[in-house]
Amino acid sequence: MKGYKNGVALLIFLISFGVPFFIFPKVIPQLEKSKIVGKDLHKPDQTKVAEMGGLVTISGFVAGIIVVIALKTFFNHLISVNLISILGVLSTILLIALIGIVDDLILLKKSVKAIIPLFASFPLVAIKAGHTAMNVPFVGQIDFGILYSLILVPAGITGAANAANMLAGFNGLEVGMGIAATVCLAVIAYLTGAVTSFFVLIAALGALIATFKYNWYPARVLIGDVGTLSIGAIVASSVIIGNFEVAGVIIIIPYAVDFVLKAINHFPSKGWEGIYNNGKLYCPESGPVGFCQLIMKITGGITERKLVLVFIGMEAIFGIIAVLFYLKI
Repeated sequence: MKGYKNGVALLIFLISFGVPFFIFPKVIPQLEKSKIVGKDLHKPDQTKVAEMGGLVTISGFVAGIIVVIALKTFFNHLISVNLISILGVLSTILLIALIGIVDDLILLKKSVKAIIPLFASFPLVAIKAGHTAMNVPFVGQIDFGILYSLILVPAGITGAANAANMLAGFNGLEVGMGIAATVCLAVIAYLTGAVTSFFVLIAALGALIATFKYNWYPARVLIGDVGTLSIGAIVASSVIIGNFEVAGVIIIIPYAVDFVLKAINHFPSKGWEGIYNNGKLYCPESGPVGFCQLIMKITGGITERKLVLVFIGMEAIFGIIAVLFYLKI
C-alpha cells in the first residue's frame, strides 16, 4: 500500500468526508422542520437538536465504499481488495443502519434492540468473513473452525454495536471515540497488510471526521441510534475481515467497562445522564450507573466538553496499546 496506492486512500477519504460535510448543512434544517429532533439533555434549557444525523454519516461511508468497489472493478491494478468482503461489510452496515432508523423512529424494546443486530451479521457469516484461526494472548493460535463464523462473528457485531450504542448521549462522544478507534485500527490494518479492512476504515474515518464538525459541542446534530450502532458495527466488521480481533477487544475496553456498570444497574433507560449545575455535570447521589457518571463522581463535577475529551483520550490510549501490540508481534 505504498506510492500511488496511498493516493487511492486519499481519494476514498476525501469522498467519504466530502459527502456528509456538504450535506449536513442542508439536512439539519430539514430534520428540524420535520421535527426529527432530540433533547440536548446536558444543556441548561435542554434545547431540541436535529437527530438521526447518523444517516448522513452512513451516506458518506457508503460513498467511500462505492468508490472502493468502482476502483476495484474498473481499475483492478490500483487496488487489491476482496470485493466479496467489501460487499459483506457494506450489507452488514446497511442492515445495522436500518435497525437504527427503526429504533430512532419507533423506540424498540431494550431486549429487542439488544438481539436484533445479530441478524445484521448474517452477510458476514454467509461469506465466511475473516480467518478461523486467531492469535490469543498468552495462549497462542487457536483455530475455532466453524464456530468462528457461527458464534464469534455474530457475537462480535452484536456486542460492538450495542456497546457503542450504550456509551453515548454527550456532544461529540460517540463520533469522537469512533474517530480514535478507526485511526488506530487503520494503522494496524496498514501495518499488517489488511488492505480490505484498511479501505473500510478509511471510508469510515472520512465520514466520522466530517460528522464531528456538526456533532461536537455544542452539537448542531445528534447521530441517533442509526449512528451509534453503525460505528460499533464498522469497528467489529473491520477487525473481522482484517483478522486482528485482539485489537478489537482492546479498543472496546472503555465500552465494556460502561456495559458492565450499566448491567450491574439493570441497564437503566433513565437516570444515566449527569445532573447539570452551573456549567458542570455531576453524578447523582445514588451513585454512578455508567462510566460517564463514574468520571463525574471521580472528578467531583466536570463540563460536558471535558468529559467527552476524557473519553476520546481514553479511547486513543487503548488504540495506541492495540497498535503497540501488533508492532510487538
